[in-house]
Amino acid sequence: MPLVNFSNLDFDQVKTTLKDYLRANSKFTDYDFEGSNLSTIIDLLAYNTYITSYNANMVTNEVFIDSATLRENVVSLARNIGYLPRSRTASRASVSFFVDTSNITPRPSTITLQPGPVAATSGSFGGQSYIFSILEPITRPVIDGIAQFNDIVLYEGTLLKQNYTFTSQNPNQRFVLPNIGVDTTLINVKAGTTNQKFKYSYQDNLFEIDKDSKVFYVQEINDERYEIFFGDGVFGRKLQEGEEIDVSYIVSNGELANGVNQFTFSGRLTYIQGGGVHSATSGISLLTTGSSGSGGEQIEGVDSIKKFAPRIYASQNRALTSNDYESLIPAKIYPETESISVFGGEELVPPQYGKVFISIKPRFGDFLPNLVKEQIKLKLKKYAVAGIVPEILDLKYLYLEVDSKIYYNSNLVRSAEEVSTIVSNNAAKYADSTELNKYGARFKYSKFLNIIDQSQESITSNITTIQIRRDLRLVLNAFAEYSIGFGNEFYIKNMNGYNIKSSPFRIAGSDSDVYLSDIPDSNRETGSLFLFTVPNANSTSPSIIRRGVGNINYTKGIVTLNPINITSGKLKDGQAILEISACPKSNDVIGLQDLYLQLDISNSTFEPIVDEISSGLDPAASNYIVTSSYHNGSLVREGGAVTVTTTATGTSRTSTGTTGTTTSSINTGSTGATSSSSSSPSY
Repeated sequence: MPLVNFSNLDFDQVKTTLKDYLRANSKFTDYDFEGSNLSTIIDLLAYNTYITSYNANMVTNEVFIDSATLRENVVSLARNIGYLPRSRTASRASVSFFVDTSNITPRPSTITLQPGPVAATSGSFGGQSYIFSILEPITRPVIDGIAQFNDIVLYEGTLLKQNYTFTSQNPNQRFVLPNIGVDTTLINVKAGTTNQKFKYSYQDNLFEIDKDSKVFYVQEINDERYEIFFGDGVFGRKLQEGEEIDVSYIVSNGELANGVNQFTFSGRLTYIQGGGVHSATSGISLLTTGSSGSGGEQIEGVDSIKKFAPRIYASQNRALTSNDYESLIPAKIYPETESISVFGGEELVPPQYGKVFISIKPRFGDFLPNLVKEQIKLKLKKYAVAGIVPEILDLKYLYLEVDSKIYYNSNLVRSAEEVSTIVSNNAAKYADSTELNKYGARFKYSKFLNIIDQSQESITSNITTIQIRRDLRLVLNAFAEYSIGFGNEFYIKNMNGYNIKSSPFRIAGSDSDVYLSDIPDSNRETGSLFLFTVPNANSTSPSIIRRGVGNINYTKGIVTLNPINITSGKLKDGQAILEISACPKSNDVIGLQDLYLQLDISNSTFEPIVDEISSGLDPAASNYIVTSSYHNGSLVREGGAVTVTTTATGTSRTSTGTTGTTTSSINTGSTGATSSSSSSPSY
């Protein structure tokens, strides 16, 4: 009998293979397996084979980090290469209040806010109440009868404590925190004798550690719990017999408390008087919120561990290449990173050697506060090479707008509005997908067309055109020079000009709205910019009022304006901007380097058109509506200028529409994207 190769895990296929094996024996050639007791034995053998194969497959998969599925195994494999997954992170908030001690006689010299709960949410937030705590006591002096507690940082969660006693008699002694949801960055450890305990600091590497260093280490074990361990006398101080260990930590709800901004006081205030400790229960003001709850995160997921653990291992805790920065920052420095782009100054035109440029899209919000930027730079020093200066850039959006003519069979749908709604909803889902919302994203034109076509059975086809847009941030009532890059080559539709469009704005000496456009040079690579006016937004009769106001590089996608005094522009989020749009040469648009691609659904159109041929209204196609496959429309972008006043005077230089007024700029050459280390928001 031939031996059969069992190459699958499916029960029915295993059973069929067993039957085929038996039929190869002449004794079972015509045997009816299903009608005999032998069928039960075959089922048992197939079931046993299936279970054994499944277990063998699982064992094999679980020993490799890229194929493992169980968190405990993934964490264990990551531990082998020195990677500690991020724990749950408590949401942070800051509050201020004061204590009036006029009712205390004699008045104390200080008031102390004790560790533990300090504030609770005022009412329910998201259907749940939250407690915010501190880990260590905070003491403030009493001045003129008032103790001021300003900008107290609170951590969402409950403060818990664990106590251990070290014994060398138990070689397997472990210090395990029994709770889940621990924020490992908020673990406080003290160890020593009953009369004298020393504070130990958390350490995640062995650099600058000697035999006397009072440090502790943390590792994740089963069920998302954590174990604390100490040095061995070589890398960190070794615990001595009978020493006591006090551990305090926060158990939080992670991201659920992000956004909390109303608090009531629930803390414990004490003062010393007459040699005793007393509680202050009156004279406490209402809490003033300095910053709402933010920064809360859930424990790092399995997919994230499998992604970053090998990359952190490859970087060896140092930042040399762009990939090293892109791994270290989200994994160890700023976990709230949603997407990151890093490139060296040598990639710029002209090059800026000795610098690395970092652009971060935070998970919550669009821009990094200045304080966060400085903290990231400070933390990078322990990983970066000396002499390399990191520059953190503000987020820069490259907007993509679509104009889609959607042909549909009117016999298969109730109304045109239904077609438009379904298509716009599907387009919005694509706009919100992870495929687009990241640095280095690419808008895939053919895929987008397919999304439209597959949105509803009535849709027969679509003709979709696209254009790209950047929002240039303006400096008003002052001469300023601007440069903005799109990162994509422009398509020259007309050698007579008007290939780019702008929103209306006003310049000094003019009381009318003016617009910006271009005239290509004969080489079809560069061109010049001019200003013009029109009677209305839909007019095709422009009047050029000023030539040579700047230049355009169609190949690199860069628009540069010579010094110009702009007095007003379109208002967006309280900031005067100038919208500039162009048609890309490629329908596949990419966000290069520090450009963050966004499909702007609000400025896109989805127009349903009855397909009269498919609908049977015009089978001969005599009156079929033909739609151009090239972008048409007016010469300008719609929207009137908004008068904005400013106190700015004199002459200044601004770089890019990504920042306000700056003193230094970066031009990314091939992408044409201009950026700045300024803290001003960008669009």
